Amino acid sequence: MPAPSPLTIATQSVQRLVKEEQYYRKDLTQQSERVQRLEAELKKGGEGADGNAEYVLKQEQRARDETRAVFEPLNKRIEEAVQRLEEQIAAAESEEGPAEEISKAKEVLELGKAVEEPPVV
Repeated sequence: MPAPSPLTIATQSVQRLVKEEQYYRKDLTQQSERVQRLEAELKKGGEGADGNAEYVLKQEQRARDETRAVFEPLNKRIEEAVQRLEEQIAAAESEEGPAEEISKAKEVLELGKAVEEPPVV
């Protein structure tokens, strides 16, 4: 089995980073929903089964903030990977590389460029 080409490596890198960003975005949404639910319970006066609702709320808020902090460096890595992929696509096109590989790389490139700014939830 031949080693993967630089274009394939760059394509897979962007795919992995985009998937990771989607995972963190989903995780952030879930954490924000938990925080909102806990805040609502505290406002109603509920302390929870074991009386540590405030502690649990702070822990959930900390987890949400840590997840939110992941987006800036992750988006920077995505931008760098997209730039490397663009360079690899240009090189493969000039060398008349495999058309299938180039078209897949272009699809992934669009996914990488479509990554939105970090969510503010």
